[in-house]
Amino acid sequence: MSEAGPFRRLLDYMRPHKTTIRLAAFCSVFNKFWDLAPPLLIGLAVDVVVMKEDSFLASVGLVDPWHQLILLSVLTFAIWGLESVFEYFYGILWRNLAQTVQHELRLDTFEHVQGQGMGWFDERQKGDILAILNDDINQLERFLDKGANDLLQVSTTVVVVGAVFLAISWQVALFAVLPIPLIIWGSFRYQRSLEPRYAKVRQSAGRMNALLENDLSGMSTIQSFTAESREADRVRTLSNEYREANREAIRLSAAFTPLIRMAILCGFTATLLLGGWMTLEGVLAVGAYSVLVFMTQRLLWPLTRLGETFDLYQRAMASSTRVLDVLSSPTELSQGDFSPSPDTIAAADVVFDNVSFAYPGRDPIFSELNLTLKAGQTVGVVGSTGAGKTTLMRLLLRFAQPQSGAVYWVGKPLENWNLNTLRLSMGMVDQHVTLFPTTIMENIRYGNPNASDEAVKEAAAVAEAVEFVESLPDAWGTMVGEGGHRLSGGQRQRLAIARAVLKDAPLLLLDEATSAVDNETEAALQRSIGRISKNRTTVIVAHRLSTVRQADRILVLDSGSIIEDGTHEELEQLEGVYSRMWAVQTGQSV
Repeated sequence: MSEAGPFRRLLDYMRPHKTTIRLAAFCSVFNKFWDLAPPLLIGLAVDVVVMKEDSFLASVGLVDPWHQLILLSVLTFAIWGLESVFEYFYGILWRNLAQTVQHELRLDTFEHVQGQGMGWFDERQKGDILAILNDDINQLERFLDKGANDLLQVSTTVVVVGAVFLAISWQVALFAVLPIPLIIWGSFRYQRSLEPRYAKVRQSAGRMNALLENDLSGMSTIQSFTAESREADRVRTLSNEYREANREAIRLSAAFTPLIRMAILCGFTATLLLGGWMTLEGVLAVGAYSVLVFMTQRLLWPLTRLGETFDLYQRAMASSTRVLDVLSSPTELSQGDFSPSPDTIAAADVVFDNVSFAYPGRDPIFSELNLTLKAGQTVGVVGSTGAGKTTLMRLLLRFAQPQSGAVYWVGKPLENWNLNTLRLSMGMVDQHVTLFPTTIMENIRYGNPNASDEAVKEAAAVAEAVEFVESLPDAWGTMVGEGGHRLSGGQRQRLAIARAVLKDAPLLLLDEATSAVDNETEAALQRSIGRISKNRTTVIVAHRLSTVRQADRILVLDSGSIIEDGTHEELEQLEGVYSRMWAVQTGQSV
């Protein structure tokens, strides 16, 4: 990517705010314009004191030196007032713009991420996505808050000071401004050198964030395996990579300001010597010489901060590239506009027609799978690990897309459906229950945000969750904690079932919903499943065969193929795979 690439992409994204950007830039430029005026006033004051009635102000009609000083005092108040007003406005404009762009960019990126298929997430680390949504966007906010204003003010300083020098003495200006083209050329070279270093820093930060997120999520596993020292070593290694990546950038960044100082020293020395000689010779007025010396100082300090400003700029561009790459990544899942009525959906069969599917770089899960799920039936799906049970669910939800063949519902392939309509038509209870750090009431209401409190409690009653909820000190207002860690596995599952009940979707999907609970809780969950599966199509994936024993139909999967199909009694009589699994689970066989 070219050096200007990320900046152009960022400007394109910020196009809706171009009026604010122009106004903020106007205030930055005029703040610096008035900030550079005091050296001129100092030069005029020196000219008044030295030349008196022969001063520059006397030549424009104000002869009395005292009146000249009064005028300079009034001008000083006016200039400082204008400088302060423009500083106030550029501060408000740039900071609010930074916050607004940060907010919009984070929201747009998060919404785009939500629209991606599950395959997109499988190829990325969650921690790296978090780093993009947080730290990378914050880097951009820091640049807009400070760096953009600094760049504009440095540019204004160079232009205004150069113009003043030329107006007073082109000979002195020639030597004083001579280093500036060299500084600008060196700045762009320096900037190009920093770009790959900061890209490496952001990549290291993403990997570091991914590891920390994973370790914090799996702390119980780390501690149970007494692996704290191993994880500390992994964190130390990645943290050291991040530190070394920053050191490379810092090494180059730190050298820039001293080099600028030396270049400007040449210009300052030229002003001091050549201007002083011309003043001693009477060619240059004392006041004009004072202006040149003070203006050179005003030029020095902003340029010495140029290194810090470019540092902010390059960090922001490296982060912008990562954020905008995510934002511009194509959405993998296409969708149509098919949105049938709920009654039509509830009465329709789901048909897998010659479906073939494989995860990237792996052997096929399904090869020309043909299957019809009858409307209103409860279908159990069992089989060994890796047989394709969960993949079947992912295909229904369009978390995965068949390589060939199609899944039909209401006579249309799922890719022709509106995704919102499709997923509103399905209720999902996963073995890994996701609860949000809010109350029990709000976690159940997640299934239907418009549901009343009474409807929520009725759904909880179907899931047999009322008793445990009302035994808690805060009952329905109990905060479940991050991921629901304050509740047991069985309690989390009951809330997940209550959420699915409240959603009241025509197709209910249960993926190992009773796999991690005790026998008593399993019995309660089975009763709940039995109640909510009536009058709707239900697919139950289970390792525990007792969960699917009452299903209208049980499918036995093996290596992506249906090897047995029937009711519990029919499959037992076959004395095949299902019969052997049942015998093992009931203790009849080892």
